[in-house]
Amino acid sequence: MKVLKPFFRSCVISSAVLFGCLGQALAQNAPLRTAVDSTFAPHAMAKLDGGVQGFNVDLGKEIAKRLGREITIEPAEFSGLVPGLNSKRYDFLIAPVTVTPERAKSLLFTEGYLDTDYTFLGRKDAPALENLEQLKGKVIAVNKGSNYESWAKDNAAKYGFRYDVYGGNADAVQAVQASRADYNLAGTTVVAWAAKQNPRLKTSYTIKTGLVWALAFRKDDKEGRLQVSNVLKCMKKDGTLTKLAQQWFGFTPDSDNWAVRIAPGTGVPDMDGYDATPVEIKCA
Repeated sequence: MKVLKPFFRSCVISSAVLFGCLGQALAQNAPLRTAVDSTFAPHAMAKLDGGVQGFNVDLGKEIAKRLGREITIEPAEFSGLVPGLNSKRYDFLIAPVTVTPERAKSLLFTEGYLDTDYTFLGRKDAPALENLEQLKGKVIAVNKGSNYESWAKDNAAKYGFRYDVYGGNADAVQAVQASRADYNLAGTTVVAWAAKQNPRLKTSYTIKTGLVWALAFRKDDKEGRLQVSNVLKCMKKDGTLTKLAQQWFGFTPDSDNWAVRIAPGTGVPDMDGYDATPVEIKCA
């Protein structure tokens, strides 16, 4: 399916505008450029033969396919993703980015494609974490630049814990395994994957956030967001997002999950940047 804007049809061909039209058309046919944190399994992780794989990698490839475009997905540290987007190194971010009121002021988001809660990962031989008050005197390992780092910063004094920041979530998990930290705090899907891969680790307390992961665009790229948002709605409608969740996370999203729910407008409802104008979904 191609949902690209037919630039040539909308251009009045003259010597003054011909090159402008050509430039726009070529830009629409160029490969999409995006990036992921390749330590954030199972959303993105390095392959043994090179490249990256995971839920968000498959999501990006499917979006590009439906737009009739190629896609280039770079591995990068999470902290470098938004600067790379704003410098136009990337067209949008396929990496999981939690939508917060602060981020919504500086970025444009599609609607959510998956709910995101926070879960603690600890060693299996440690006492179970049943409430946040038990964090007193503990050390938490978090991914640099992530929403989990923000949560730790905002709550360290309240609950009396210390937190260490790592360049990648895999390093944060390793800190727990090596007993340099008591817990890793990350997304529920990421923590479940880590525990599944390592029998010495277990999932623990979950913080329900009411937040979602969505795809981030620059504030000035409303057209790009609109195109990709339409594709996301189609992927929800035909069950593709549910199948990807089943494949990579091992669960079937319920009807309230944003892997299934379709926003009537464009963006994340109740956040800055949401366009409530009803959307007519166009799928191939």
